[in-house]
Amino acid sequence: MVSIRCKMAVKAVLDSMGLHYKSVELGEVDIKEELSKEQLDELKNRLMISSLLLMDDQKSILIEKIKSAIIEMVHYADEWPRVNFSDYLSDKLHHDYTYMASLFSQFTGITIEHFIIAHKIEKVKELLLYDELNLTEISYRLNYSSVAHLSNQFKKVTGLTPSYFKNLREHKNRILLEDVG
Repeated sequence: MVSIRCKMAVKAVLDSMGLHYKSVELGEVDIKEELSKEQLDELKNRLMISSLLLMDDQKSILIEKIKSAIIEMVHYADEWPRVNFSDYLSDKLHHDYTYMASLFSQFTGITIEHFIIAHKIEKVKELLLYDELNLTEISYRLNYSSVAHLSNQFKKVTGLTPSYFKNLREHKNRILLEDVG
């Protein structure tokens, strides 16, 4: 629902400015005419009112594409690529990985690797809470070399072991059920 509202908000801003566009898709707008500095500033201001941000430089756009590719891969792909993630990103985004990694760190303050790890750990938490997969299956699904590697990384990021995290959630659920009953 959010993307539809954002898309409609962007179209409304473009229409109100009398700008013609070829397409408005999630994250991208293809405007037919060249914008003057004044039009660009006005567009930025109007989008900001709708809590939207105009990214008009290629580096910012690439950073967002890197983030999107990682989020898509970690959270929505059925299978993890069986190549290094650096190769996957380079092939998908058609840029040298070293360049992307340097740019990403410079703009975000964290490495691509740390961004991937953070999202993998969030996915592990989600899968643990669903309780459909065991740790071995989760580690395989997220391309960890072993359950021990997953557990060590999980503890390093969260301060908890995956088992403790899962038990903590189950304990909270039991307390909630006792309070209701």
